[in-house]
Amino acid sequence: MIFLYAALSGAVVLFGYGVLRCIRKLIRHSMLAVGLEDLAFWAAASIYLFSRMYQSVQGRIRWYFIAGMLAGAAAAGMIGRVIGKICIMAEKKLEKYRKNR
Repeated sequence: MIFLYAALSGAVVLFGYGVLRCIRKLIRHSMLAVGLEDLAFWAAASIYLFSRMYQSVQGRIRWYFIAGMLAGAAAAGMIGRVIGKICIMAEKKLEKYRKNR
């Protein structure tokens, strides 16, 4: 159960970074702003992950918790890529449909 909890925590962090990347695509940032945003994000992610680890394994570093976080982030990344490809295919079909109309 703790492994799944860790996987969910890893997926949440990856999702948060994805949101940050989307904001960067919408609004242009200088390199300084990008660096500061990354610093703030990873500081917040560290606090979040530490609190999750502290609550679930009483503050002791357990390698299965770290493995769970990495596995959750990897699984979320793969799911995100698949969803992205499906969205691109749907967009292309809609464009093709609009042109033929």
